[in-house]
Amino acid sequence: MSVPLSITVNGKAVSVSVDPRTLLVQFIREQLMLTGTHVGCDTAQCGACTIHLNGRAVKACSMLAVQAQGATIMTIEGLAQNGTMHPMQEAFRECHGLQCGFCTPGMVMASVQILKDKPDASEADIREGLDGNICRCTGYQNIVKAVQFCQSGAKVEGAMS
Repeated sequence: MSVPLSITVNGKAVSVSVDPRTLLVQFIREQLMLTGTHVGCDTAQCGACTIHLNGRAVKACSMLAVQAQGATIMTIEGLAQNGTMHPMQEAFRECHGLQCGFCTPGMVMASVQILKDKPDASEADIREGLDGNICRCTGYQNIVKAVQFCQSGAKVEGAMS
């Protein structure tokens, strides 16, 4: 049995039929082939599947695709505009806010939400905001620096000097 699903993903209207048991993360990865949204734990603990749903960061493994009916979704692939990375993506690159890269899409999406909610976030606010996203490689220091770098609006060139 399939049910109709109409959503907007990264600015494009999508109308398909899905199995009602399909998780949103599965739909994004397997049907839309947007594989930047990662499957990490399947229990909403790690945050690797973080996307924006109607302007709010959510973990796509924690909801069914049919629950997104009529919604607007932004994945990591949708952040870059006209071939230009989002300032948060640039900040992660410039500040070396990644190692293996597995958590990076979810971290970037969560970080964008943090600064959207609180543009003047302190380091403690940033760390608290990232609490639902797990990185097994970096120790978070450069991730926090990347968010602060983006927050400061610093020019990307020469960031680490």
